[in-house]
Amino acid sequence: MQQALLLADKAEAEGEIPVGAVLVSPTGEVLGEGWNRSIVLSDPTAHAEIQAIRMAGSALQNYRLIDCTLYVTLEPCTMCAGAILHSRIGRLVFGASDYKTGAIGSRFHLFEDYKMNHFLEIRGGVMADLCSAKISAFFKKRREQKKQLKLIDIR
Repeated sequence: MQQALLLADKAEAEGEIPVGAVLVSPTGEVLGEGWNRSIVLSDPTAHAEIQAIRMAGSALQNYRLIDCTLYVTLEPCTMCAGAILHSRIGRLVFGASDYKTGAIGSRFHLFEDYKMNHFLEIRGGVMADLCSAKISAFFKKRREQKKQLKLIDIR
């Protein structure tokens, strides 16, 4: 999760929501990394998890990431949860819960559907305070910047 937090800093440096993801093999080898890049790439699918999954699939030359573990600083959204499902990742570890768009239990419960054709181990709340604080600080700073811009426009 430490590495995912460092990647979240890269996202923030690019003006993106600070989310980072690391996908590792069963032996602990880093197969893929990612950070949010939706704004920079003008791509709504360029979430940290998707970036890491794409890199890992390319590294393994396989779209199945069986028994791999994905570490991500924020609970995945429905799009990312779908990619996790289709790639057959074996384990998901996330930091902060996302009560607006989280698909792993906070807002939606995608993997609790007994009709799913893939089940994975899920562990949430890992380093949650740090992950949550990073995102909260980002949005606080963004709100302050917007407030300052409004003040300038008024003058």
